[in-house]
Amino acid sequence: MTKGPFMQKSMLALAVAVAIPSAFAADNDDNLEHIQILSHYDKLRTEAGSATLLTEEQLAKYEYDDIHRILASVPGVNIREEDGYGLRPNIGFRGVTPERSKKITILEDGVLIGPSPYSAPAAYYFPVTTRMTAVEVFKGPAAIKYGPQTVAGTINLVTRQVPEFTEGGIDVATGTDGYQKAHGYFGSVVNNVGFLVEGVNLKADGFKDLDGGGDTGFNKNDILAKFNYKMRTGGFDHTFGLKLSYSDEESDETYLGLTDADFAQTPYRRYAASQDALMDTKHQQVMFSHYLESDDVKVTTRVYRNDYERAWRKLNGLTNTSGSLSAILADPSLYADEYAVIAGQQDSVQAGRSAIFLTMGTNDREYFSQGVQVDASVKFQLFDLDHKLAAGVRYHEDEIERKHFEQTYAMTAGKVANTGQDKVFTTLDIESTDAWSMYMEDQITLDALTLGVGVRGELMDMHYQNNKDVLDWQDKTTRIWLPGVSGFYKLSEQSGLLFGVHQGFVPFSPAQENDIKLEKSVNYEFGGRFNDGVTQLELVSFYNDYSNLKESCSQSNCGIGDQIDQEFNGGEVDVYGIEAQFSQSYPLNLQLEIPYGFVYTYTKSEFQHDLDSEFAQWGRVKKGDELPYLPNHQATFNIGLAAQDWQLSVAVKYVSSMPEAAGVSWTNEETGAQTKIPLAGNKVPSNMVVDLSASYDLGQYGRIYAKVDNLLDETEVVSRRPYGARPGKPRQFSLGYKYQF
Repeated sequence: MTKGPFMQKSMLALAVAVAIPSAFAADNDDNLEHIQILSHYDKLRTEAGSATLLTEEQLAKYEYDDIHRILASVPGVNIREEDGYGLRPNIGFRGVTPERSKKITILEDGVLIGPSPYSAPAAYYFPVTTRMTAVEVFKGPAAIKYGPQTVAGTINLVTRQVPEFTEGGIDVATGTDGYQKAHGYFGSVVNNVGFLVEGVNLKADGFKDLDGGGDTGFNKNDILAKFNYKMRTGGFDHTFGLKLSYSDEESDETYLGLTDADFAQTPYRRYAASQDALMDTKHQQVMFSHYLESDDVKVTTRVYRNDYERAWRKLNGLTNTSGSLSAILADPSLYADEYAVIAGQQDSVQAGRSAIFLTMGTNDREYFSQGVQVDASVKFQLFDLDHKLAAGVRYHEDEIERKHFEQTYAMTAGKVANTGQDKVFTTLDIESTDAWSMYMEDQITLDALTLGVGVRGELMDMHYQNNKDVLDWQDKTTRIWLPGVSGFYKLSEQSGLLFGVHQGFVPFSPAQENDIKLEKSVNYEFGGRFNDGVTQLELVSFYNDYSNLKESCSQSNCGIGDQIDQEFNGGEVDVYGIEAQFSQSYPLNLQLEIPYGFVYTYTKSEFQHDLDSEFAQWGRVKKGDELPYLPNHQATFNIGLAAQDWQLSVAVKYVSSMPEAAGVSWTNEETGAQTKIPLAGNKVPSNMVVDLSASYDLGQYGRIYAKVDNLLDETEVVSRRPYGARPGKPRQFSLGYKYQF
């Protein structure tokens, strides 16, 4: 069959569709991000550890902008939706809390990209996935190479590389709810200096109907520039690189949801009290890199700096009431006046009762992270055994400065307005970390067995300073070593077994008291792979044995004012399950084929002891209780119909119900008083979402595509935290055009 230029590039990407990164050391010379292609699409992967690579061709199939939808094709991923667009993702692997993706390591081009990965790991910034050419997810023993969070796994987002020749493209789309996308890039080489410039604008009016009118959407801009220079000297190939990026976002987002009764009647409504909500962010990155390669040695050095600032204005609470926003929306009959003010049905100042004003809080924060990172690998023989030794070291600094304040607003005739009172600063502090991290892993091959033995070290010095009280400060020092062993045994040219065990770890924040313990676990996995060039199958079982699970309260996941930024010990917890992925393509004839695949995850969690916790998602827990926001069953089925010039794809994703709290109440040890945990006994209902995409290749004139997200217009509660029920994205149509040269 003859393919157009776009399809030719897509098929090339498909040729390396099954691979994982290994210390980001490259076999291909022009890959500045240094991903090693370990095996090709028609060969058996022989690395240990669970890994999934989503290529540019796979990402283009559904043209998703939402990382939540992208990761539906990856087993072992658990997600809590929030805004419907994935603006601030909540991602977990193998049962860890998905809240703000704070327990997974997030990389862009191999470098930590979270605002403050050690001091405040909640990922309020997440890169625009539209400009990514690959998404890598790996779990299990591979975590030795990537940290600081090593309990769950790592996601690496790969940006476009500087091309070897002149290359460019555009991607424009429009859709319902005011959705628009404009994406373009151009790169070339001039006098041995390569360059790439790329820009993205994404925006939408939003799918919610705000009382009193107004947008509920977002506007995001992202600009990327890359430069490289290549030379050869002393038997080594050198590539010097510079990467510059800038992004900003304005989104009319709020934490305020709906009562269950209002959700059942008008699920896409937003109360008048959220009219003034606004998230405003800016992010910049500078990275210098040097890549050195010979036949057996590869060394990558990176020097990086990330700056991020954000200010999020949103409703925090009401004055002159004993009810929190959670309590008011959970049972509005007990707080009739407060609910009426939130809904814009009553004014703040009303005769016969105390004035009920809106307390609007702006969480103003500035972050930075910077460091120097060196990764290397070398191949050699010792005692008649083949060795591949990978090692790395990183010095990293990061900091968060909080400048949170509240203001008083009034509801008048269904409109929200600032009363003009002075700002009241609620949180003024700084948390910072200086960290050395290093790893070493030796992969030893003996006949059919490849055995990996390694260790990771995290050496952290942390500091906390309360800027409202100079005497309130704290320094912490943590030194921890995390060993791991993994292996792959090749049964035949088409099949093999994998196994591994490693120590998992999540650091605590600098501000926590000494009674908060590190999160630690011993993680096991065992499974197998099969690939005969037509059928690919992987089945992996995992077991995470936590000696201490910890959780933190933020406004997004518990919303209780006196618990914000506190961490809580959960003690011993077991999380175990099975991950399965299967793919195959069935040819109907010489012109048509049916590609299809299935991904399934079963996850079970159990507290190993009784627990009385003040944390808003735990409470009084009995041995055997499950963790919140962790479904037992998740499945995604993809099927398509592909011809020479067109393709049609359908994705069906199912997520079973999941509890919104583990326990039912907590008991004050001093007074014996019991307090009911918000949302105790409630569940996020199961849901099934169907997405549809289609494209037609115009050959040298590009490609047109159309897609429908949430084809069946499924409307279910995706979360009730922190303040009321919220929906996922409704049915959205979009039409786009792509051209590459």
